[in-house]
Amino acid sequence: MANYYCEYCGTKYSSVTLLTGSSCHRHPNGPNKGKHKLYEGSEKRTYTCKYCGTPYSSLTLLTGSACYRHPNGPTKGKHAPAL
Repeated sequence: MANYYCEYCGTKYSSVTLLTGSSCHRHPNGPNKGKHKLYEGSEKRTYTCKYCGTPYSSLTLLTGSACYRHPNGPTKGKHAPAL
């Protein structure tokens, strides 16, 4: 069975319908102000931030920390997964 992950928070779901139908606590517009977004990359051992290149062992860890090279400024946004 395939797993589907949110690009914003790394939460795992068993279907795209469940993922896109739920509110995301790490949505860019604010907590619970938008739905989860499907991460379109594959499952990996290590996920890398597309802004700074820092590796993490899970999407949840990656998306949970502030990125010092975020386009909005240092610590003004979270890491985002590179595909």
